[in-house]
Parts: sequence; C-alpha cells; structure tokens
Amino acid sequence: MACRCIIIDDEPPAIKVLKKYIETVPALEICGTCNNAFEALNLLTTERVDLMFLDIQMPKLIGTDLLKALPHAPKVIFTTAHKGFAVEAFELEAVDYLLKPISFERFLKAVNKALHINHPFTENPAPTISFVYFRADRKMIKVFLDEILYIECIRDYVIIHMDKERELRVKITLNHVESILPGNQFLRIHRSFIVSIHKITAFTKTDVEIGRIELPIGKSFTKVFLKLTPNNENLPDGVAER
Repeated sequence: MACRCIIIDDEPPAIKVLKKYIETVPALEICGTCNNAFEALNLLTTERVDLMFLDIQMPKLIGTDLLKALPHAPKVIFTTAHKGFAVEAFELEAVDYLLKPISFERFLKAVNKALHINHPFTENPAPTISFVYFRADRKMIKVFLDEILYIECIRDYVIIHMDKERELRVKITLNHVESILPGNQFLRIHRSFIVSIHKITAFTKTDVEIGRIELPIGKSFTKVFLKLTPNNENLPDGVAER
C-alpha cells in the first residue's frame, strides 16, 4: 500500500516542484494539495493521509501551529525557506526539515526516512522487509536491504552489489548512501565500501569476506568495525573469525 501524501503550501511553484517529486517515487501517492492550513484541516477529515509536506510561513495559521492543533497528526516533513523554525520542528517530532529550494536528492533522503519509521505503508509490512529507492536510468528503483551484499564507490558513482550477481549503478555519493541506510544493518569499512553486516562470512583486522569476495578495511575504520565484535579485539592480522 502506497504512502498517501498531501502538500500544504501557499506558493504554487513550491507545490508544483513537490508534486513532481512525489509522482516520481512509486511508493508515494499524492491525495491532495492545499494552499493554507484551513484547507488542510478540511482535507484531513475526509482523506487518509500518511505524510504531510508542510510549509511553515503561511497566512492566518503557520505550519507548526497547524501540527500542534492536530490530535492525531500524520508524519510531517517541513518544507520552508526559513531556518529559524528547525528546533521547534524537531520538538514536534518532524521526520525532516527541508530548506527551499529543495533538491530531489534531499527530498528523496527525507522520504526514505519517512518510509522506514514503523513501516506503516510498505508493500509488505513484515518487519524483516525494508527497502530504499535509488534514482537510476531516469526512474526510481526499489532495492530491498536484505538483498544488498555490499556497496562500492567508484568516482562519482556507487555500485550496489546484490545477491544473484545483480548490480545497480547510481550517481550518488557514498556518504549520502551511508546516511540513508540503517546503521544496525550496514557498516562503513573503507572510504570506498559499505557492507551488509548480515552478509559477512568472515573477517580479519584488515579485510572482510562476503562469500568469495574480499574487501579491505580502511585503517581509520578498524576501531569502528571492532566495536561490533568486542570479543575479538585481539584478533591477529590475517586470522579470520569463522
């Protein structure tokens, strides 16, 4: 079931941009646009809404006050040109706070965060299934996290290596990928590699094995890696824990 979204903004160009972004992501479904908070209140009484893209500076009733007035508010991503409301927004448990003009990459990062909070509208609600969308070949491609083996950075691109020898090439930074992946499932082991923790079959202080694939552990990442293996702090170089 798709995540049902509304856009609340008094600026038509901002609505147009967000509507275009939402229509690009298959997991999202737009169910209405509102030019002010009072239109939004009416819509919220008649439609099931999972996620609001909410501007703050609007006439008569600002976005943060609208959110405070809702007894059972949907998830909220604030979209604003003003930095000054960020603290209040996060005190109201907003998913994210996007400053205009909003890039598609920043929008996508916020959406991925919203989709993974309690998984209320994933296509399969089973807690072991989780996914993110990546933009490649002019479309949004769903990647299930439990299918990823490791992610490799090559210049301005990352290669997502998946099971069954599948690969996806995406123009994005590895830092960005790291920020949208759950830290309890993925680990940065090198400036060029992120690995799925559950796919690791063996390791030493200097490398990680995923099946027949060996990946190096960067010197600056060794301590981070060993935090996950507290019983192996004295593991010699070249001796794998199996």
